[in-house]
Amino acid sequence: MPSRNESPPRVAVLADSDTRWKWGALTAHRLAPGGELDGFLLRGRATPTVRQLAEVGVRADALREVTGAEFTRAAGRERYDVIVLACVGGAVQAMLHGLAYAWGAAGAGSRPVVVTGYVGVVYEKLADGLLLRHGADVVLANSRHDAERFRAVYEGVGAPSDSVTECALPFLEGGKRGLNEGAGLRPFTVMFAAQPSVPDGRADRTYLLERAVRHARAHPGRDVLIKLRSKPGEHTTHIEELPYQKLSRRLSGGLPSNCRLVYGHMGDVLDRTDLLVTVSSTAALEALHRNVPTAVLTDLGIREALGNHHFLGSGCLTSWDRLDAGHLPQADPAWTARQGVAMGEQAFDTARARVAELARRAAPPPLAPYYTAETAPGYLPGILARHGFDPEGRPLREPAAPGREESALRRATRGALREAARGAYRHGVQRVAPVIRRLGEL
Repeated sequence: MPSRNESPPRVAVLADSDTRWKWGALTAHRLAPGGELDGFLLRGRATPTVRQLAEVGVRADALREVTGAEFTRAAGRERYDVIVLACVGGAVQAMLHGLAYAWGAAGAGSRPVVVTGYVGVVYEKLADGLLLRHGADVVLANSRHDAERFRAVYEGVGAPSDSVTECALPFLEGGKRGLNEGAGLRPFTVMFAAQPSVPDGRADRTYLLERAVRHARAHPGRDVLIKLRSKPGEHTTHIEELPYQKLSRRLSGGLPSNCRLVYGHMGDVLDRTDLLVTVSSTAALEALHRNVPTAVLTDLGIREALGNHHFLGSGCLTSWDRLDAGHLPQADPAWTARQGVAMGEQAFDTARARVAELARRAAPPPLAPYYTAETAPGYLPGILARHGFDPEGRPLREPAAPGREESALRRATRGALREAARGAYRHGVQRVAPVIRRLGEL
């Protein structure tokens, strides 16, 4: 996508967790190959750590942590061609209003193309999440199935739906493999893709862990990998109150020698996987893209709260009992095609063309989210306030410009105090609050 001045396009990505950074940065590279990428990490409980960023493996030309107000000021000041909002719905809505105010204050003229979407499978809060994303120039749908649902929601409230653009998950990469490719060179490898909050109860999480361990003991010739998203104390998109690391230490007899906890880039682990097992993780789509047999567990039921209902008709729904007996699920090709799994390199052609067309506009219209003071007066102000904006999209607390007399030492001290306060907040959210909640359940 050429930029307005024919130089390499400049893209800004705002993300609020490690998985959303991965989606946003990879989406930016797909939409503007060869462009400059400025990364912004939205300050909050799930701001990714250095380790998490390294594990994602996506580089940016610049990367810094910001508040919502700091981001909108930067986006109003810098000349970006595309902005990708890779955040939870409420943050996207707040940024849309904040950007509209920032660009309106700057006067008429060109502005970046604003893109947003979803990190993975959309199995809950469809209307809520979509309407919070309305107002972006492009709302990416990861499949034909999603695109149809997204348009139906927008049209159902009388909002324009032309922003919905079909593509695929940007991390569906890696070549397809033949079944059991590499057999004989290494043990048959089973990967259980754990999720931070699905399921969320101790009994269910312990059950899944014990079944993976039982599978390893029943098949000593197999390697069973329990793929974890984060280390204790780190946060990802969802809060993990009962990490499998802690649960594994309480298992009677511990983990067998052919079963271990692993971290790392999902694609690297999938390269050595012969069977992917999960409850409903987006990892299932990554595995299906690579032609890896994929099992979506029914052991805890097929329920909307788990998200495994999304895989109805896929051919992947099965149980640990059947896997123990040697079953290897085979996905239905028509289902995978409809879910954007089999689109290949052309998956982003339509989205690239749409963004390029919008970027060429001489006088783009202002951002126009569905939620306004008129349509949602009891909902929108609270969302904006949580992210630091008033009902007009103005930053609530504009920091005063530092005076000449302010010393470098004073600035450093203020920065250290902010980091200490943030650390205390994270400790409260990640460690203290879960304990209090569990005590309340006793």
